[in-house]
Amino acid sequence: MENSPAPTEADVYEVLRECYDPEIPVNLVDLGLIYGVAINNRVVNVTMTLTAPGCQMGMMITQEIQDKLLGIPGCDDACVEIVWDPPWTPHMISDAAKKQLNLDD
Repeated sequence: MENSPAPTEADVYEVLRECYDPEIPVNLVDLGLIYGVAINNRVVNVTMTLTAPGCQMGMMITQEIQDKLLGIPGCDDACVEIVWDPPWTPHMISDAAKKQLNLDD
């Protein structure tokens, strides 16, 4: 789809908001798991973490993200990198998600 413009960061975040941790009914962006998005030559690179290093769903989550990103017009490839620094904490959850999870401070 070379006629399509390269995806924007907003396009990527829109798709990432459709991806969920299977154990928590909140999207990955609002959980604070997405650390960064970079788009280079129509390749989308996402840096993220998981709620815990032992999370068994990591491969499934990254595959879902990659599949959805590849569905964005203009995205030629997608890479998802899981990092552990900084470690995720519940403080990274957005205020809206905290309200949804009844975690109001």
